[in-house]
Amino acid sequence: MCRHPRRGEAGRAVSLPSQRGAETGRRIGVGLMYGLWKPRVLGAWKMPAHGPAILAVNHSHNIDGPMVMGVSPRPTHFLIKKEAFVGPLDPFLTRIGQLKVDRTSTDRTAVTRALGVLDAGGVLGIFPEGSRGDGDFAALRAGLAYFAVRSGAPIVPVAVLGSAERRGRLVKGLPPLRSRVDVVFGDPFEAGDGTGRRTRKALDEATERIQRQLTDHLENARRLTGR
Repeated sequence: MCRHPRRGEAGRAVSLPSQRGAETGRRIGVGLMYGLWKPRVLGAWKMPAHGPAILAVNHSHNIDGPMVMGVSPRPTHFLIKKEAFVGPLDPFLTRIGQLKVDRTSTDRTAVTRALGVLDAGGVLGIFPEGSRGDGDFAALRAGLAYFAVRSGAPIVPVAVLGSAERRGRLVKGLPPLRSRVDVVFGDPFEAGDGTGRRTRKALDEATERIQRQLTDHLENARRLTGR
């Protein structure tokens, strides 16, 4: 299930999430998302075809992650709050290559596994706002900047629009069935300043650059889709 162990704190081996599992998750996502709603995907060709990449996704509804997982051209390993890993969802999310993270502290195991995904040339999915909200990238946590600067992987901004506009009649917590949800991929960009610095100041500056890029992408996506 999880292969290619990576050394974590104190030299302990940390298993990496399964790439095959993430591909299985992508296929499941394709069936569910296109079966229940009408995704319109724009700019997916901008995503690097090979090598490490970080998807920075706005977050206004619970279906945003599964939606991006299903429409992404490549299998994605999302960092997901540990509270979602409950009951049968725990083994399922693990089997499809997703990463459990404890947001209340510095989760070194999650950090090591996420960096391992990027080191192996995989795709890491992050909600940089940290939790579900307005989905406008107004407040970013420092985690995205750390992963981008530490790994050197390009960030691909992704805007999910329409998932939180209306409530469904049958299931109030979901968008109306067969409604349109837009997923707009943006141009990849580098978060660092080219010096390779990883100081607190460098990460703060990287976070500012990232926020400008993500906000600009969201504005462009709204103009493009009319949302």
